[in-house]
Amino acid sequence: MRILITGICGFAGSVIARGLIEYLPGLQITGIDSLIRKGSETNLEPLRALGMDVRVGDIRQRGDLEQLPRVDWVIDCAANPSVLAGVDGSTSAEELLEHNLGGTIQLLEYCRQYAAGFLLLSTSRVYSIPPMANLEVEVVEQAFQPRASSCPTALSKHGLTEAFSSEPPISLYGSSKRCSELLALEYGSTFGFSVRINRCGVLAGAGQFGKPDQGIFSFWIHSWAGRRTLKYIGFDGMGHQVRDCLHPRDIVPLLIDQIKDPTRDVAPIFNVGGGIASAMSLAQLSAWCTERLGDHVVNSDPNPRPFDIPWMVLDASAVREGWNWKPLTPVASILEEIALHAEQYPKWLDLTR
Repeated sequence: MRILITGICGFAGSVIARGLIEYLPGLQITGIDSLIRKGSETNLEPLRALGMDVRVGDIRQRGDLEQLPRVDWVIDCAANPSVLAGVDGSTSAEELLEHNLGGTIQLLEYCRQYAAGFLLLSTSRVYSIPPMANLEVEVVEQAFQPRASSCPTALSKHGLTEAFSSEPPISLYGSSKRCSELLALEYGSTFGFSVRINRCGVLAGAGQFGKPDQGIFSFWIHSWAGRRTLKYIGFDGMGHQVRDCLHPRDIVPLLIDQIKDPTRDVAPIFNVGGGIASAMSLAQLSAWCTERLGDHVVNSDPNPRPFDIPWMVLDASAVREGWNWKPLTPVASILEEIALHAEQYPKWLDLTR
C-alpha cells in the first residue's frame, strides 16, 4: 500500500508517519512538506532514514504534486494551525486561505486523478465561537466547568458533540478548515473516493513546536522548564480556561481502520480528542509543572485575545461507537514525555521562533 502524508515534517505528520511504519511494516510512505514551520526541518532526514520518500514541496503548487507518485491514500496533516492566523500580523488572511483551503483543493484534485482515499486532520476550531465564549462556567478545582443549566443540547457531559454549531464566526482558521471539510465531502461524493474527516482537539507530545496560540501544553512545559516568561491571558487572568489533549500517535490505529474499511457505514466526520479524562486548565498544568519542575512565576493579563474560549473539550463518543476507538496515552504520560524532552532540549523553543 502507498500513502502520501502532507505536512509530514510537522509534529502530527511526523508522529503519524512513524506510527504507520511501526503498525504496517512494508508500507510505502511518500511525504511532502514545505518546511515553512520553523523547526520542521529537524524531522526531514530522520524520516528519510526510516525509508520514507520525503519531498520538500508546496501542496498549493500543482507542479509539486505532479512530481509525486501515485498513491492509494492521502493523509492531510498540512495546515497553518493557529486560530490567530490571518489577524495577528504573522501571516495575511489570503496566505492562510491559500495554505489551508487552496492546498486542500489541490490535494482533492490529486485524489480525483488517482482515485485515492482522503483522510483529513481537521480541528475542533470549526465549532462556533459565540456559544462557547458565552458559556456560563464556574471554577472547580482551579478549572472552569460549564454550568449544567446553561449547556446547549449539543454539549454533553463528555464535551462538544459533532452536532454543535459550526456557524460563523469560527475564525479565519476555523473557516478555512470547515470549507476544506465541505469540499472534501463534495469531491468524495462526486468523484467516488472515500473521505474521512477527523476533528482533532489539542495535540500534544514530545517534539511539538509549541507556541502560545498552538501546542500550548508543549509551550507551557518547555517555557516553565526554561524559566521563560509565562502569562495567563484573558477571562479572569487566573488560568482557569480548559482544553483536552491528545497524543497524535493515538490517531494512528484509527487511520489504519479507516484505510482498511473505506466503505464502513458510519458518519464521515468525527471528533477525535482526549476528552474529559485528559482535560485540564492552565492553572492545573502550572500545578503539575511546579511539582515536576519546580517553582516559577506566571504573570496575569485578564484582557482577552480574539477567538479565546473558556472551555473546550471534545466528546469522542461517536468515534468510539463507530470505529471502536479511544485515546490510549494518559494525560500524565503526555506531560511527562514533554517534560523529559524539555530537559533534554532546553533551547527547543528557540527552534520555532
